[in-house]
Amino acid sequence: MAEIKRIRCGSENCYLIEKKERAILIDTGRKGFEEKILNHCKKSRVELIILTHGHIEQVQNAAHLSKELKAPLAIHRDDLGILKDNFKEPVSYQGLLGMVVADVAVKNFEESVIFDFTPDIYLKEGDRLDEYGIDGTILELPGHTRGSIGLELEKRAVFVGDALMNLFYPGLPMIYCDREAMIRSAEKISALGARKIYFCHGNPAENRTWSQIEK
Repeated sequence: MAEIKRIRCGSENCYLIEKKERAILIDTGRKGFEEKILNHCKKSRVELIILTHGHIEQVQNAAHLSKELKAPLAIHRDDLGILKDNFKEPVSYQGLLGMVVADVAVKNFEESVIFDFTPDIYLKEGDRLDEYGIDGTILELPGHTRGSIGLELEKRAVFVGDALMNLFYPGLPMIYCDREAMIRSAEKISALGARKIYFCHGNPAENRTWSQIEK
């Protein structure tokens, strides 16, 4: 069974999934956390870096970590457009809390720089990670961004990126580019059944019927 290590990077999470000294890294955090992430990766051979989507807090350290770890970068092709400019997709929200989160996100988009990189691998629904020593399957989870993806690990855990969030409470993402796609992705995660859900934002939680608990 693979070990899951949560790396807290301010208000975001990155994850190291490790099995028999082989590992993959999920997301790369913001500038300022790169050394912390590298320290967590030192005892493993990181063979792949998965970017759940193209927003700044997932990809800002991607170029640096890929170089230091000598690991390829993988993302969904539909998020290529926002890698250089997060404003290339609309930022929609619902409710007062959603407005606050959207304001913070827009400010981050304006003030932060994504260091240029070209992904090495493009992931899609159903791709397996066996060649990296991990029993995992890629899930397409669009809505938060067009190319948002997740990873189901050993039929016991799901890394959902920002397809779900646990900022103030566990539920649907507070910002999104496509509301209907977001809801379908949440329903897809719910349909997986008993799983531990690992978010980019917030503590893990048990899987549930996500589309029915929106506030």
